[in-house]
Amino acid sequence: MKKVSCHCGKVKLKIKVDDLGKLQRCNCSICKKKGSIMAAVDLNNLQILEGKENLSMYQFNTKVAKHYFCKICGIYTHHQRRSNPNEFAVNVGCIDEIDPYEYFNLKVENNDGNNHVLDRKKK
Repeated sequence: MKKVSCHCGKVKLKIKVDDLGKLQRCNCSICKKKGSIMAAVDLNNLQILEGKENLSMYQFNTKVAKHYFCKICGIYTHHQRRSNPNEFAVNVGCIDEIDPYEYFNLKVENNDGNNHVLDRKKK
């Protein structure tokens, strides 16, 4: 179990994971701008402990993914994934137990969100 929080501490989550598994960065239009490293978590393994009223949700394009951020400090905490709507992607930088020096040395894979199957034009 790991604790997750935004910068101001008004949003607190917990995720049930033994390890973070495969970490990713994505090059879709929103992920490119937020630049976070993400860990996938099954929907049932993320629980909002405090501050649900302080979360805002943003959707765009296909409106499948749901991006959540603290409306007080603006920090992106997690999103329900478009590539797998049965998972949340959690901002690894918001996991309280992660040492910032360790954070930048993590093995991170790239996800090609720019070429997602839902964005392909039908012929």
